[in-house]
Amino acid sequence: MQLASPSKMSNCILKSRTIFANVALANIRRKGTSSNDWLQRQLTDPYVEKAKIQNYRCRSAFKLLEMNEKGNFLQPGQVVVDIGAAPGSWTQVAVQKVNSNKSELHKPVGKVFAIDRQQIFPIEGATILSNLDFESEETQTKLKEALGDHKVNVVLSDMAPNASGVKAIDQDKIISLCYKAFRFAAQVSTKNACLLVKVWDGVEVPILELDLGRFYKGVKIYKPPSSRSDSSEKFLFASGFKGLQT
Repeated sequence: MQLASPSKMSNCILKSRTIFANVALANIRRKGTSSNDWLQRQLTDPYVEKAKIQNYRCRSAFKLLEMNEKGNFLQPGQVVVDIGAAPGSWTQVAVQKVNSNKSELHKPVGKVFAIDRQQIFPIEGATILSNLDFESEETQTKLKEALGDHKVNVVLSDMAPNASGVKAIDQDKIISLCYKAFRFAAQVSTKNACLLVKVWDGVEVPILELDLGRFYKGVKIYKPPSSRSDSSEKFLFASGFKGLQT
């Protein structure tokens, strides 16, 4: 069988992408304006294309990269748990930064654990705990066994609920997820550990900040450049875990 030349293959791929985009756009137009706006934004978003080029699973990888550039909280040799991790872009970043894939031979080797109710495809350097709820006793047991004598340095959560369209309900749901991540982090973290959670703007956010401040030495708000300007999302970064006896 004769193989196509690289140039012909590239042309075919480009043509297929164009056809797919046009068909998807036509289908979404029939579904409604909001879906159409979403696809148009995806097709023109430079971070979406950048994620493909750099082999990240989605654009959210750049949010974590940008926040870490400011806070420098992911270091070689650390133990990181990414909860609500699917599809795994934050896990990919964590693996690189803590050197759990052993790509930097002369740097300490960390550990990364990714947990989600959904399926997460394998990521080199990460321990994947798919189809599991991070709050369940089963997950806690599996994580403790995997951690051994280690404690966690960083807990990451990019979790958000499925939006209902009712702002007050959605806000309550994401704050609830943040408190769940907070309780989880308190159980598994070592002293001076960090917690990063996603929130949406709302009256409950300052209360969450105060509660985090009781158990962490500092709390910062990040709005990374790759977070869309029309999005109400921001991230709370709590550092310097004091321990539970506070």
